[in-house]
Amino acid sequence: MTIRKSDTPPERAAAARDVGAVLVPGRRVVLTTHVNADGDGVGSEVGLWHLLRARGLKPSIANSTGIPDRFRFLVPDGADASDRAHKEVEQADVVVVLDISDLARLGDLAQTVKRHGAPVVCIDHHVSPGTLPDGPRLVAPEASATAELVFDLAAALGWDITPDVARALYVGILTDTGGFRFANTTPRLLRIAAALLDRGLNAEEIYERVYASAPEGRVRLMTEVLQTMVVEPEVGLAWVTVPPDALDRHGATPDDLDGIVEFPRSIAGVRLALLFRHLANGRVKVSLRSLGEVDVAEFAHRFGGGGPTKAAGASFEGNMAEVQERVLGAARAYLAGSG
Repeated sequence: MTIRKSDTPPERAAAARDVGAVLVPGRRVVLTTHVNADGDGVGSEVGLWHLLRARGLKPSIANSTGIPDRFRFLVPDGADASDRAHKEVEQADVVVVLDISDLARLGDLAQTVKRHGAPVVCIDHHVSPGTLPDGPRLVAPEASATAELVFDLAAALGWDITPDVARALYVGILTDTGGFRFANTTPRLLRIAAALLDRGLNAEEIYERVYASAPEGRVRLMTEVLQTMVVEPEVGLAWVTVPPDALDRHGATPDDLDGIVEFPRSIAGVRLALLFRHLANGRVKVSLRSLGEVDVAEFAHRFGGGGPTKAAGASFEGNMAEVQERVLGAARAYLAGSG
């Protein structure tokens, strides 16, 4: 299947040309994404890394936190410079931020990016006003994944989608749609996925690498977290809580929590599911998932968070009991108001 250049929405094509204007051959380009990168963040970074290398640029991936093990198979040797991320940013001619629009979500790289002064390109599909420094923007909240927008960038500029590019972008799309199960799985996205598979990808092998190679600690962590589940069927609310020492005890990482909140969301009658966990900086992170007409992005914005309409998050100051009382109270009121 072929996705033609003319199939790219006009506003995205125009934004892609603005982005392409700063991606000049020979320039050093740093690619980065949010802390605790997910499959869409990593897949978009790696896909764009391959695209830029083929165009004669000098890209590197520099994140404030490490790439999760289950996505390492995507990363080419020498591409990941996260161990010297600040130095990479300071030497960059262009910084490309993927899968976020908010400076704070770059973690300890945020101030380095802000001070450096190089153009900051943003490629993102989340609903957010954005707080990044100035630069070209390819932002489309209606897109299913940032990887979809990297595909659009390549299509609009006539860049070749090689098998390596296709594999990385496919992982981004696969993970951000929950394996093509979530409401953001659009007909256009499936056509893009088909075009990527046409580059010779093995869908089953990719699934196994991403979803079927879990370490034992991840499974035991999931079991413990699910034991904390509370359900309020009368309002359609459910939540789980990660014990403060659970990650360390199971030798797990924040990436190993991915997908756990889908279990309370899968309960009949639940319209809003939450996962609460402690962050290293003393704050409490809340991940939100919803079904039906419940817009968790709008709910998260009330607390300075954000994300897609069915999968958002926010972080809070305070201890776990205080944050849960505040957020759960607001969630009950929100669900009552949304019918």
